[in-house]
Amino acid sequence: MTQFEQWDIVTGVGLTALGVAAGRALDTERPDHLVSDPYAASFVAAADPPVPVPRRLADTARMPDVARDVWTSMAQYLGVRSRFFDRFLMTAAAGGVRQVVVPAAGLDARAFRLDWPPGTELFEIDQPRVLEFKDGVLDRLGARPRCARHPVRADLRGDWPTALRDAGFDPDRATAWLAEGLLPFLPADAERRFFDRIDRLSPPGSRLAAEHLAPSVRPLIEDPEFRAAARQLGVDIADLWHFAGKADPDRQLTAAGWAVRSVPTYEVATAYGRDLHGLMGRTAQHGRFLTAER
Repeated sequence: MTQFEQWDIVTGVGLTALGVAAGRALDTERPDHLVSDPYAASFVAAADPPVPVPRRLADTARMPDVARDVWTSMAQYLGVRSRFFDRFLMTAAAGGVRQVVVPAAGLDARAFRLDWPPGTELFEIDQPRVLEFKDGVLDRLGARPRCARHPVRADLRGDWPTALRDAGFDPDRATAWLAEGLLPFLPADAERRFFDRIDRLSPPGSRLAAEHLAPSVRPLIEDPEFRAAARQLGVDIADLWHFAGKADPDRQLTAAGWAVRSVPTYEVATAYGRDLHGLMGRTAQHGRFLTAER
């Protein structure tokens, strides 16, 4: 892995994972929460980020207006996204799928907070330092996974399928794949290769869920006002997301024999009783959640 840039939880892409955990922590505190993540606030508390990252709703009240609006927007959106993908995974499990893979898992704690059926094997792929931080926090909390959890220390730009198989993944078993918050970070070639690899590792009965942002979002994230707001998260999204040359993942998956269903993000939010606004509300106007079955 030495040929690839490495990051921890407070640098680059890793910092976005911390921001996602903060959003889940904030939504968990809401009376109308859509996600209940008892570990998210502890991840934020254990980190030492270069910008203020809230772990409680009370923290946002002490922030400048711009920062407070950004984090409120993040929490609203991440509640919607987390609920949608939680339901996808639980539906797959109810349908008999007992093997789950979460590429770019970051600080995802679904192995610990969802009610998995007996026999479930869950594989989390991410950078070594990200997983080391995560495991350290969970160990200190005495957290125990509710399924057989397998951290896979691998880079998605490298030969992660081999690392996945070495960790015990069985390519002959139906698998549920979750690409949450991942696709915008992949350049076009990497995204096509990512789906090609999943396709080769997925026998009939496998399922996939992903969050997709259309290239039409690009003028928005490159707008100076938007970029200034996004920097409250500690990163410049316009420098991290890629859209040039990308094909619609619906078409790629359909051509490979997957049955695909795609729904606009704002429709999901409306169904959950959420009115998305601010930074993530404007972004979500260009987003879709897709699910697919082979």
